[in-house]
Amino acid sequence: MPPDSRIRTAGRLLPALSLATAVFLCAGWPPAACAQEPPYLVTYSDALEEPGNLEVAYKGVQASPRHANTFTSGTLELEYGATGWWTTEIYLSGQSTSNDSTIFTGYRWENRFRPLLREHFINPILYVEYEHVSEADRSFLEVTGHHSISDLWLSNAQSRRMSEHAIELKLILSSHVKGWTLSENFIAEKNLKNEPWEFGYALGIGRPLALKASAKPCFFCRQNFSAGVEAYGGLGDRYSFGWRQTSQYLGPAVSFDIPRGPTVTFEPSFGLNANSVGVLYRFKVSYEFQQIFSHARKAAR
Repeated sequence: MPPDSRIRTAGRLLPALSLATAVFLCAGWPPAACAQEPPYLVTYSDALEEPGNLEVAYKGVQASPRHANTFTSGTLELEYGATGWWTTEIYLSGQSTSNDSTIFTGYRWENRFRPLLREHFINPILYVEYEHVSEADRSFLEVTGHHSISDLWLSNAQSRRMSEHAIELKLILSSHVKGWTLSENFIAEKNLKNEPWEFGYALGIGRPLALKASAKPCFFCRQNFSAGVEAYGGLGDRYSFGWRQTSQYLGPAVSFDIPRGPTVTFEPSFGLNANSVGVLYRFKVSYEFQQIFSHARKAAR
């Protein structure tokens, strides 16, 4: 099979394989009793994966940009708690564009570190990521630089020829006040092909709908839901830092921790200026597996 055909086939299969993997694992694994995280889909809080636990997630984006074809993006996330202060994660992304094609767009390797182990009023997290993605990527995992809706006007055949090897750094700050979680992210990204540093941000605030669990077991209890809002966008580059000619988004988010099941999150992100897509419909389905290697060793005996 020619290389291009193999890549197109992988792109078509990625969303289906991601969901199938999550469903298969969830069906045969003990449920995780995990703490409820803020319902952000772009902004990071100070939450790290518990040591030995693995979270499998599928994150999707659907949009119909002006003067461009409708697209659906899918990203498979595998997040592992290496230690109490280090979480590592692999991303595999692909997208399907109407009247065009379905392709695999690249991978990312993310690491998050907690420099202060005790809880403080402001809790910092240091984030380092390497990414190898094509310009056809539509995952919108973050927005940096002068990213614009015009970037989506190119066909997949045109944009996939341009690939990016980049290092991304984030300073993540998070606070917890009376059940509320407030998070601020500052992003710096450097394409290793001798291009300038690009910058971006993400801000989020959220909380569970109830801080105390119900005395009786129930499915649609308030404590199983969280709600919040987040804003994110580009801040230009080292030569033109600021809001000018950048894309900006704002959206409400809600998540549902299904008892003995996955967590489902939905967020419509609304573009705030002419450089932005009108609406990005975002969702995430995630499930946490406790002590993944311990269970695997027991199953192998």
